[in-house]
Amino acid sequence: MQEKLTKAEIVETIFQKIQISKRDIYKIIDLVFEELKNALAKDKIIELRGLGTFEVRIRKGKKARNPKTGETVITEQHGVVFFKPGKELKQLAQGIKER
Repeated sequence: MQEKLTKAEIVETIFQKIQISKRDIYKIIDLVFEELKNALAKDKIIELRGLGTFEVRIRKGKKARNPKTGETVITEQHGVVFFKPGKELKQLAQGIKER
């Protein structure tokens, strides 16, 4: 089973490396996340070198079926967040051979 990496663990790692207060690190991380969400909400493409690119893509509406009732429903066109990993991240992932 894969391990999770939490925000608290990221904060602890940063704290060990640069010795600024954990409260300030949380604020910085929250601000970064908020900026990323705001940019996506404004339909901007976010490019983070070494990590990848985030963008909103539009999914067309379609007919679908409610699995519980069998009822046919129509979904509306809507945005979905898409992530395309960068070259470095792809190479790291390709190096994982087993779990």
